[in-house]
Amino acid sequence: MTELLKLAIQKSGRLSQDSTYLLKECGIKVDVGHTSRRLKVRADNFPLEVMCFRDDDIVSYVADGVAHVGIVGYNVVKESGTDVEILESLGFGKCRLSIAIPKSMEYNKISDLNGLKIATSYPNSLRAFLATHNLECSIHEISGSVEIAPSIGLADAICDLVSSGSTLFSNGLREVVTVYHSEAVLIISRSRGDRVAIDQRDEIDESIDVLRFRLNSVLRAQEYRYVILNAPNSEIEKIIQLLPGAKSPTIVPLAMSDWSAVHTVVREEKFWEVIDELKRFGAQGILVMQIEKMIS
Repeated sequence: MTELLKLAIQKSGRLSQDSTYLLKECGIKVDVGHTSRRLKVRADNFPLEVMCFRDDDIVSYVADGVAHVGIVGYNVVKESGTDVEILESLGFGKCRLSIAIPKSMEYNKISDLNGLKIATSYPNSLRAFLATHNLECSIHEISGSVEIAPSIGLADAICDLVSSGSTLFSNGLREVVTVYHSEAVLIISRSRGDRVAIDQRDEIDESIDVLRFRLNSVLRAQEYRYVILNAPNSEIEKIIQLLPGAKSPTIVPLAMSDWSAVHTVVREEKFWEVIDELKRFGAQGILVMQIEKMIS
């Protein structure tokens, strides 16, 4: 019987939804409709068992060998200090741990934080940051609704996760320092070999390799767009220099004399910059498509 790879994910919330969606994109069928109500859900077409836990528990369960791998926010890994290894950054659940102060408070440089009382749910991360910058602050650890601490006189500032910043704004706060950036990551125990039977290690390692291959294929595709365009042959060389694909753009002659179709991939972050250059070189009929998978 094939040994099941045990994957721990958050049992509810945005990270849970994004994790199960990513598995689906990897071709792994999991009954996502019940993951929030059941501890364990087995995949239909892959030797995988999804285990659903509170996000704060995932790191310790992976470290202890209850689960072989886990998907959790980098902020949870960083705060726990548990000895796990990050295998992949997964590109969703992006946010940042930041220090914010009341809008009315003066701030010019990081040393202005010295002596403040800071409320946070991330005392370990904050303590390490303060030590790095030689700051002496009083840390007030609270859980939940950190953003109201200054308005009720509990603290001078806060250190909390920020995504859009709208919650800070609505509570009269402004972000002044980023402690670190966070996103969902795939983790594994550094001492996993000690907790997996010798005859099971190869099967588990093989499943992890296959899972990582599929994840990378999906994640890499999200970074690119597939572009098809028509261009005059006189500008093809310039366009080739502008549009390096996986190896080089594909050029297909058109029925129209002196014109060709160009097929290539473009990084999402460079997309609009490249499109402007293409138009300058006379490109027409530009078609842009999302890429589902990208195998390197």
